[in-house]
Amino acid sequence: MNDILETKIIARIHNGYKEKFGIPRQSGITENTESVIVFEKEYRDENALRGIEEYSHLWLIWYFSEIDKKNWSPTVRPPRLGGNKRMGVFATRSPYRPNPIGLSSVELVAVEKTSGNGTVLRVKGADLLDGTPILDIKPYLAFTDSHPNAVG
Repeated sequence: MNDILETKIIARIHNGYKEKFGIPRQSGITENTESVIVFEKEYRDENALRGIEEYSHLWLIWYFSEIDKKNWSPTVRPPRLGGNKRMGVFATRSPYRPNPIGLSSVELVAVEKTSGNGTVLRVKGADLLDGTPILDIKPYLAFTDSHPNAVG
């Protein structure tokens, strides 16, 4: 990643999605599938999670770690359009972008203390490959993050 950003991996997600072809194409599609977020040792301070249980949903900001590294293209063929129509990369959620960063909304199921991995988060609805690096976690705020009249 670009040195200017000084991006750090704070956690990794663990679930049953071992191959990218079996992963839901958007978060929330498989609402009952659980994942566990395990923090890197440096970030296993439970104080960093204080108050997180007050939120029903979280935003995960993550890195597309398993895509083929190639030059980005200004247009892509989104699978939701059958791959038959080219669209601008910034009008899609394609992983093939200048900065391969993903954003997913997940439901927080539990905050659990474990003996080997410190405090972990159990979430539902993630669309991430097992082992995907998580760059940040933020609370989902319904009063500002939800836009019922949005189109697209």
